[in-house]
Amino acid sequence: MSAPLVVSIPHRLGRAEARRRLQTGLSRAAINVPVLKVDEETWRGDQMLFRVRALGQVAAGHVDVAEDHVRLEVHLPWLLQKFADAAKVAIQKRGHLMLEKK
Repeated sequence: MSAPLVVSIPHRLGRAEARRRLQTGLSRAAINVPVLKVDEETWRGDQMLFRVRALGQVAAGHVDVAEDHVRLEVHLPWLLQKFADAAKVAIQKRGHLMLEKK
C-alpha cells in the first residue's frame, strides 16, 4: 500500500469553531469538484471519517480537528496517486479559505 496523502492546515479559530466550519465542508467541496462524490461522512467528536469516489476509484481517510490545526489523511488508490500533488494543493487552498479567521 502506498503512503497516505497528509495535509495539515493551521488555524486560529479554536477546535469548536474549526469543527463547525468543517462539518459542511466536504459536501460543499464535492459540489465544486464534478468528479468527486462523497460516499460517507461520519463525525466522532473531533474526527471526521470519510470515503469519497473519484473517477470510479474509492479513497478513504479522516480529518482530525485540533485547537490550532486540522490534519487530513487520505489513502489514495493506485490510479488516483498521480493526482496526489494537485489534490494536496487544492485541499490546502480550500482548507485555508474555510479556516481563515473572519
